[in-house]
Amino acid sequence: MASRLLMPKATAVWLVENTSLTFEQIADFCELHELEVKGIADGDVALGIRGMDPVASGQLTREELERGQADPSYRLKLAEPKVEIPEVPTKRGPRYTPVSRRQDRPDAISWLLRNHPELTDSQIMKLVGTTKPTIQSIRDRTHWNSSNIKPVDPVTLGLCSQIELDNAVRAAAQRLERERRKAEAEQVRAGTLLPASETAPRATETAEVAEDEDRPADEAGHDSPDDAGEQPEPESEERTYDPDSVFAKLKNLKLEEEPTDR
Repeated sequence: MASRLLMPKATAVWLVENTSLTFEQIADFCELHELEVKGIADGDVALGIRGMDPVASGQLTREELERGQADPSYRLKLAEPKVEIPEVPTKRGPRYTPVSRRQDRPDAISWLLRNHPELTDSQIMKLVGTTKPTIQSIRDRTHWNSSNIKPVDPVTLGLCSQIELDNAVRAAAQRLERERRKAEAEQVRAGTLLPASETAPRATETAEVAEDEDRPADEAGHDSPDDAGEQPEPESEERTYDPDSVFAKLKNLKLEEEPTDR
């Protein structure tokens, strides 16, 4: 059986009706408040709940019950379970948001996106109880009510507690720190040992330079020392002459050749 009391209110109802235990003893055994046990005795609490005998269910022994009735200061103890039932892990589902608070979720999402951009969408979904398309629409300003969304602290709105928000921010900061260290390690590794894609072209260029050095000067396409000073003659361009200009030049030459002394 489980290590905790099963059906505490039903057990408290039975103890109030069938034993002389004090309210304090019953509250301590059933993990209830003393005023709540007094309300059960007055008929104000647990109306309609049928009492459950803890002795018949194996959660309390008869000797333990008699010892508690004899000593008002004695605290009852659960009986050792005869069968160990493994505790079944329960998967935590999405956070339930009351209907009255659902209209405040866009404001909380906007506040988280503005003040804590390091948070992932999954963390925002757990904090506020929303969906990924809603987060993306608010980030892209494509939400149907985008003009009326105002950033408001989700803790103030009652959508999450301050402890939950601090834990999410701390986890996001640790994730960013791990990514930064990983990027720095990759940069250091890339600086000391280059990948093959970068070293292969360099080896090819080195081989080509070595082949050019082994070739003769003529085969390599370089000028020989004898031809180093010679410049190639430019090809003569075909010119067109004007008859008037030619005759004018001849006339000027003739005038220069005639003697000037008479």
